Amino acid sequence: MDKEQLAEKVTEALRPFETANLMNTIQNLTLKQIFTHPTFLIIVTAVFFFGVVKRSKTVLLLLFTLIAFIVIARFAMPAPGEELSMKSMLPFIGGGLVIGGVIIYFTLIKSD
Repeated sequence: MDKEQLAEKVTEALRPFETANLMNTIQNLTLKQIFTHPTFLIIVTAVFFFGVVKRSKTVLLLLFTLIAFIVIARFAMPAPGEELSMKSMLPFIGGGLVIGGVIIYFTLIKSD
């Protein structure tokens, strides 16, 4: 197998991870589909277990941010074909402020 064939195979394998494909997938999935997908559940459980065992605030805040971002992206992103308006940006702005507030509180304000 030469380099060109290998590069083509790698490109085809990584095509589902393009930004446009990821955003399309996130917009069309329901929260039930996301939170019942076995891969997602295994990853979240492993990260949560690691965060609790190591008592790592950083890992647990990262997990919170990931899940909160999925929920925000699901509700804030407009459907395909619709324009991005200020009304659709308000949940994203509010959710971002909540996520930022939680992270700032637990990292800077609350001490161990």
